[in-house]
Amino acid sequence: MKTEKIKLTNTQKIALSFFAIILTGAVLLSLPIASRERVWTPFCDSLFTATSATCVTGLAVYDTYTYWSLFGQIVILVLIQTGGLGFMSIITMFSVFLKRRITLHERRLLMQSAGNMRLSGMIKLLKKIFVGTMLFEGIGAIMLATKFCPEMGFFKGIYNAVFHSVSAFCNAGFDILGSYGKTSLCHFYDDPTVNLTIILLVIIGGLGFLVWDDIQQNKLKFKKYSLHSKIVLCVTAGLISIPFVLFFIFEYNGAFGNMSLPDKILAALFQAVTPRTAGFCTVEQSALSDSSRILTIFLMLVGGSPGSTAGGMKTTTLALLILGLISSARNSRNVVIFKRRINEHAIHQASSILVIYTGAVILSSMLMSRFENCGGEDLLFEAASAIGTVGLTVGITPYLTVASKCILMFLMFAGRVGGLSLLLIFAEKKENPPINRPTENILIG
Repeated sequence: MKTEKIKLTNTQKIALSFFAIILTGAVLLSLPIASRERVWTPFCDSLFTATSATCVTGLAVYDTYTYWSLFGQIVILVLIQTGGLGFMSIITMFSVFLKRRITLHERRLLMQSAGNMRLSGMIKLLKKIFVGTMLFEGIGAIMLATKFCPEMGFFKGIYNAVFHSVSAFCNAGFDILGSYGKTSLCHFYDDPTVNLTIILLVIIGGLGFLVWDDIQQNKLKFKKYSLHSKIVLCVTAGLISIPFVLFFIFEYNGAFGNMSLPDKILAALFQAVTPRTAGFCTVEQSALSDSSRILTIFLMLVGGSPGSTAGGMKTTTLALLILGLISSARNSRNVVIFKRRINEHAIHQASSILVIYTGAVILSSMLMSRFENCGGEDLLFEAASAIGTVGLTVGITPYLTVASKCILMFLMFAGRVGGLSLLLIFAEKKENPPINRPTENILIG
């Protein structure tokens, strides 16, 4: 009797590859060699850390510097780099180095993993991604080293520079600055070099590989960019400039109250960039006003751009939702931008993603409130940070119950794989019968 082979879709293979990396990382982090005290780490906590690192989130149950040993920190760094670039991309790159022929199936899998829209030129694009990643992370590390080395010593400064450059570019948000006794980059809130370097790494990493390729080929000729690149760049600019002004106004006499004017500008700019999946902070998030927290939650849900190291609903999703809203208000069936009409199916997908993300955050917050004594706003912030793969927190992560940690792990995994992709993993393929059902109108609004 023949047994049927289980055929996995490309989406399922990508999800399983992330899951395998997370489990491997969790096992390594649970070993005594991974902790400074040389003790076994509870598997739930090591699994949470591995999930957060692989899904480039940054939420942590332990301070990365004070709890994890050098071995543990390197495991976390490898997980961040692997999760940021994508496991399939790294495996394919090794195959290229070994001069192994890449099959058509592998190219299709790689295309979906990298968020590309064309099958042709995938290997060439992959090489550009790796060279670009090493270049940006290298330059970032050099810039950070100019500040870290004089303060920490040469070797420790270089190590810190490399760690934070990789973490920033991959939009992970993990830091090893616990020796300062402050959260994330709060010690360097007034340092322009550290702040601007991290900001640029986060933005570049969050733009997406396709946008890099477009800019590299067409330089600064905006008219020649693809529609995808134009939308990404315009939305990204808007999501930095508008929140920058709002944070500056909201926290002028609040969280930024004791800062000088230049430091307030720097802090507002950093706060505008980092919620879009980066996870670093130069001010305590618990010190932010309610207005700033709501704005931060919105930015965390939006996230970065498709095919990037960032998570969230994505900038293009936000653009399509706004365009669809404008088109609906004008009673027009066509959604047009930059003299191009958007496929109606893409608008439907954007609406589905919005429902999935907001629904998941609300449901998860309600479930966690059943197990925690925290305020609902704090849990909402934590849930948005997890599914947006951001890593910002108001300080409650280490004190959550196992049940809440499991919920956050699921949200982080869903945010990295993609909410719509996660549904497709469990969706059963069915052929729709060629039947046109009768049409009937219902009242809306």
